[in-house]
Amino acid sequence: MPYRRPQSQPESRPQSQSPDRRAVLRGTLAASAALALPATAVGAAAAAPAQALSGRPRAAWGVQTGDVTSSSGLVWVRSDRPARMIVETSATESFRRARRWHGPVLGPGTDFTGTTALRGLPNGEQVHYRVTLADPDDPRRTGEAFRGTFRTASAKRRDGVRFLWSGDIAGQGWGINPDIGGYRVYEEMRRLDPDFFLCSGDTVYADGVIQPSVTLPDGRTWRNITTPEKSKVAETLDEFRGNFRYNLLDENVRRFNAQVPSIVQWDDHEVRNNWYPGQILDDARYTEKNVDVLAARSMRAFGEYFPVSTLPARGRAGGREDGGRIYRVVRQGPLLDVFVLDMRTYRNANSPGRQPDDATGILGAEQLAWLKRELSRSRAVWKVIASDMPLGIVVPDGAADFEAVAQGDPGAPLGRELQIAELLRHIKHARITGTVWLTADVHYTSAQHYDPSRAAFKDFAPFWEFVSGPLAAGGFPAGRLDATFGPDQVFVKAPTRANVSPMESPQYFGEVEIDGASGELTVRLRAEGGVVLFSKVLQPGRVGA
Repeated sequence: MPYRRPQSQPESRPQSQSPDRRAVLRGTLAASAALALPATAVGAAAAAPAQALSGRPRAAWGVQTGDVTSSSGLVWVRSDRPARMIVETSATESFRRARRWHGPVLGPGTDFTGTTALRGLPNGEQVHYRVTLADPDDPRRTGEAFRGTFRTASAKRRDGVRFLWSGDIAGQGWGINPDIGGYRVYEEMRRLDPDFFLCSGDTVYADGVIQPSVTLPDGRTWRNITTPEKSKVAETLDEFRGNFRYNLLDENVRRFNAQVPSIVQWDDHEVRNNWYPGQILDDARYTEKNVDVLAARSMRAFGEYFPVSTLPARGRAGGREDGGRIYRVVRQGPLLDVFVLDMRTYRNANSPGRQPDDATGILGAEQLAWLKRELSRSRAVWKVIASDMPLGIVVPDGAADFEAVAQGDPGAPLGRELQIAELLRHIKHARITGTVWLTADVHYTSAQHYDPSRAAFKDFAPFWEFVSGPLAAGGFPAGRLDATFGPDQVFVKAPTRANVSPMESPQYFGEVEIDGASGELTVRLRAEGGVVLFSKVLQPGRVGA
């Protein structure tokens, strides 16, 4: 479907001169303590700002930025009542010579969320911003300003790039546990002060109920903060919105969001485990059996709660019908382009995956053509392919079907593997250098090197795939590999039993650092607690990687 300007992000109107184009300290967010935080005891009042409230508009869910490039970005906020969103940006925390942007009026049509697009920003600089909510009928009546900061991508190669990635948040019943400090891994990531965070899907578990407490195998008790929307599977739009709102109850997440911009994609649990288009559910928990209806509601809520440049965040329901989409490329200067995939919305039905002809695959024909075209156009040294599912790890769906690309047959490509083979062949023959695959989904961390010398399909250049996660969910044992593309698992760290809680096993995230001088890309697989489990340095200029 052709791209159209997202309905939710009207052209913002700057009202004063740009801040000085000078470098500022790349330190941590000094103003994070100024955030007004919602209470940990949440009920209907916290989840339903549509009720008439006295006082001034308040943004107790924090602020966040997304899809930040060298000159642009999106700022997000949620109000507790109808309000006009106003954003100010500056090169300094004092907001001297601030630039003002008038954003949308936030109302019930978007669950009182909204984004403001910032354009014409100075590249490679720290940008301080503050969001003020004003009464739409009385602009003088404003709430407290909420502050954040982010760095724009540098147009100078020598400055380098460093970012983190992971996924899988609030899964398998492991929610926000106040006894252990909530999602404390977010604070660890914030202190690393990355340029951005790539969230690789399963941003929420809309099909995962959060109980008040869970008894662990060793007899300890895990306690969860709970909300009405997390007491059942999400079916209505409001229930999906409540799932995306749940993670914002965590102070660590809000502080992280105020400092680190995100690039976000989705996978299955934003809707339901292992879903695919056209699926009709046989699940007694659901009164709405049509997964396409559930997916449209989830995509609308996803666009409301994350600042994504290609998704509408207000107005008509759904995403694809409005011209919105999740797949996109976010450019990070001369060193890096991030290609964000959507392996969920356009796929065919899960199956044994043995068909000898498959034009739809896991990406759909249109997304595959887009990816090949954009990879060929990219002039960045490194092309990170942000994949919400792994390529060579077998992910079953029941006894006979498969959920990801691999289906366990080590021979020539079949099923969804045919589409990936076409992509890998294109990368080789178009001599596209510096492709690296990053993913999450399987709830452990690993590194796989793919090489045609080991593969049944040989018409591709060697490349690496790195897996991280979960970020705040249950851990699972490692899956087996499919030999079609010749993967060699050079590192893996995984639990030995299923659904290990975050109190029993560390959470995982990855770090990528690109050196501006040499162009080398270093991947570090990290465990919560400051431990680097595995590190790999890749050289630039090679087809594949």
